[in-house]
Amino acid sequence: MTRSYSIVMLVFLCMWFAPFILLTKYGRKGIGIKRPSQWWRPIVSFIIGGLSCFIIFGLFLFLFDKSIENAFVYIGGNNPGSSITGDEKSLYFWIAVIPSMIFSPIGEEFLYRGIIHGSFVPKFGEMKASVFDSLAFALTHIAHFGIIYTLGTWQFLPIPAALWVASMFLVSQVFFRCKLFCSSIWGAVAAHSGFNFVMMYGIFYLL
Repeated sequence: MTRSYSIVMLVFLCMWFAPFILLTKYGRKGIGIKRPSQWWRPIVSFIIGGLSCFIIFGLFLFLFDKSIENAFVYIGGNNPGSSITGDEKSLYFWIAVIPSMIFSPIGEEFLYRGIIHGSFVPKFGEMKASVFDSLAFALTHIAHFGIIYTLGTWQFLPIPAALWVASMFLVSQVFFRCKLFCSSIWGAVAAHSGFNFVMMYGIFYLL
């Protein structure tokens, strides 16, 4: 309702520190908080994450155009910079995109692809555990879109919401595979960061 993400940033910061509070050094290494196997793999992961967002962005634009049923249109409404034109747009874009490439990718990946995923690995193995962390990630993102606040009322958009949750599940699987690709959770962080970069670019320049 307030369209403010300031408190959310604090939540992301708590996620940053959760592995260092809840886990031992061995546990942190076990969930992937370690150096990537090769320096260039996170760069590839960043590109893969960006391409994933480009596909989802294009799908929503094709199906819902620029209506409120487009997840990126609604999310963009939470960003005052999306309505700015002229030379200031580039400045506001970078002000918005840099935090979005840092706070949520690190926080959410440490939590979902890290702690939550690691909790299920001993019993279910890596692949099945990725299903659980992806479901948690996808359902949580209804907070971004699905149950929306517009024109002074709350609304539930069942079909766009289902598509959004499914998209977030699939992109979670992409993030997980980038983690495997890099042998490090920083692969998932890089992919998530690339996703957010393309998302913000689309909101600022394509909507």
